[in-house]
This record gives sequence, C-alpha cells and structure tokens, in this order.
Amino acid sequence: MLKKKKKENIENEAHLNDVMEEGNPVTESEPTPEELLKQELSIANDRYLRLYAEFDNFRRRTAKEREEARKEEGKDVMVALLPVLDDFERAQRSLENSTDVAAVKEGVALIQNKLKSVLSQKGLKEMQSIGTAFDPEIHEAITNIPAPSDDLKGKVVDEMEKGYYLNDKVARFAKVIVGN
Repeated sequence: MLKKKKKENIENEAHLNDVMEEGNPVTESEPTPEELLKQELSIANDRYLRLYAEFDNFRRRTAKEREEARKEEGKDVMVALLPVLDDFERAQRSLENSTDVAAVKEGVALIQNKLKSVLSQKGLKEMQSIGTAFDPEIHEAITNIPAPSDDLKGKVVDEMEKGYYLNDKVARFAKVIVGN
C-alpha cells in the first residue's frame, strides 16, 4: 500500500513539473514568494526613509531650539542690570560737575547696593570665607602665611577675591590666603 502511494505522489509531481515546463501558470492571482518579499522590502525601505527623515527633522528642530535658548538665557539678567547701568552713567555725568566727594561716595555705594540686590534676586550669593576652614571645593589658595594666632591655623586669614554661589552651586571660587 505504501509503495502504491509513493508511486502516485511521484507521478503527480512529474505531472506538475510537465505543466510548469509547458508555460501554463498554475494561478495568476497569487503572487510568487519573490514578489511578496520584494513588496515587503519596499514597504520596509519606505518606512525606514520616513523614519530617518522624521528623526533628521527632529534633530534639526531641537538644535535650532537649543541655539535660540542659549541666545535668550541671559536676557532676564541683562534686562535687570540695565537700571544699574543707567545709574552708573548718571553718576559719571555728576562726577564731572561735582566737587563734593562725600555725595559721590554715597551715590556709588547706592549703585553697588542696587547691583548686589539685583544679582541676589537672580540667585547670586556671596561666600563668607574669612575665618572659616580652608575647603578646596570652594576656595582657591593664593598663598600660605604664618597664622597670626593658633586658632587660625588651616583657616582662611584673608580674601583676595570674593567667591560666589549661583543657585547653591559655586559660580566663582574665593581666592584666599590660608594661615599655616
């Protein structure tokens, strides 16, 4: 019985091969596996190109937005400092005609206080360094000198430039003289 089925299968395959060789297509409506793969490939390529173009547009757009943000990031500080600049210009004009040094000193002190208040509103704070222990995370040692007293050894004796915090991060290190 098995031999008979094998013989029939072999004959059916031979008949199909003959039909195919004669050029008679089996069915025209079904695409061949090659055509299906080519269609899938073209769809995948199309998706890839669209995704690549979308990503490229995203990259360009974010780079442009980042550049615009960099240009605008200091604008509020600059606008806040304009009145201080105006005050300095008025002080300079009054210096030309003034003979009273005390009034000029007072005017410059007022401008300095105004500048400090604007900067503190924007998050800038002064470091208090004199008399504190030397900390290399916030201080830059200019030199060491003999400490005037034993309690100032390893501590900041003098400050050459003030240090500043901007929003609780070091904006500028304090340049200090340390007692040893």
